[in-house]
Amino acid sequence: MKLIAIEEHFSHPTLQTPKELATMLREHPQSARIQNKLTDVGEGRLADMDAAGIDIQVLSHTVPGADPLEPSQAVPSARAANDGLAQIIMVHPDRFAGFATLPMRDPNAAAAELKRAVSELGFRGAMVNGLIQGRFLDDPVFAPLLEQAEELGAPIYLHPSFPPESVAKIYFGGLAPVLAKNLATAGWGWHCEAALHLLRLILTGIFDRFPRLQMIIGHMGEMIPFALARIDTVLTPVAIHLRQPVAEYFQTNIFLTTSGYTTFAPLQCTLSVIGAHRVIFSVDYPYTSNQPARALLDSAPISLTDREKIAHGNAEHLLRL
Repeated sequence: MKLIAIEEHFSHPTLQTPKELATMLREHPQSARIQNKLTDVGEGRLADMDAAGIDIQVLSHTVPGADPLEPSQAVPSARAANDGLAQIIMVHPDRFAGFATLPMRDPNAAAAELKRAVSELGFRGAMVNGLIQGRFLDDPVFAPLLEQAEELGAPIYLHPSFPPESVAKIYFGGLAPVLAKNLATAGWGWHCEAALHLLRLILTGIFDRFPRLQMIIGHMGEMIPFALARIDTVLTPVAIHLRQPVAEYFQTNIFLTTSGYTTFAPLQCTLSVIGAHRVIFSVDYPYTSNQPARALLDSAPISLTDREKIAHGNAEHLLRL
């Protein structure tokens, strides 16, 4: 069975590891392994893929990419990182594809770089990491980027990032630093923020304004599948300006990936609520190892048809692989 993984990270020297991520990596029990694998886009990574039977990785720069940089630095840095990724793909075009990193603090430049990355470099979309200077993507300033993504048929992978300082202080203050950092990020906070971000895009009518725009969220839907019935019950009656119920946008504009999750119960919930036609296999490599992610796909008590949709069919269709 062909296997495509689409939330798989690397690091480019143009984009230095930010202080927050560097601190987290130092404190992570597998710190050295993760840092080494982020920079390995050659034989070591391919060997890891082969050991788990992963045919293709769609590579994206590790959080936060070029998103938080000032435009004067972000524009050339994003361009250099994307050019570097294009070279990596060129060496192994049958094993790698790419999502662009964008200079998000300059939305017009971000739109231009997305167009270049897709049209000239052959990338499959872009990854955007969390808030940009405290703004969600529903802010009107980002309309040029969303319009360009829709025009290109290039999905945006919405990935969480570090919380604004004011949020971190209120929500995660008073804890030991290592606990606060992990609770604010992969332990809980990242998933809450990404879910909120996506729901704002729905409620502000982004998918009505750009009806062909496709968005991807990871980590088994950032907890939304578990809560979607309640979300829909509460929000749809008051969101009378929308073209359809809130839950239906998960059938028309949103894909979910399995990244970072390796147990069946969350997958079972996601498949029951969303359906296999909107779920795509991912690992979250190298933060998660390939083997347990692959083991979940192989062992899940689902039909062969659904397994193949998740493993490769949906990614092939969405990303034109």
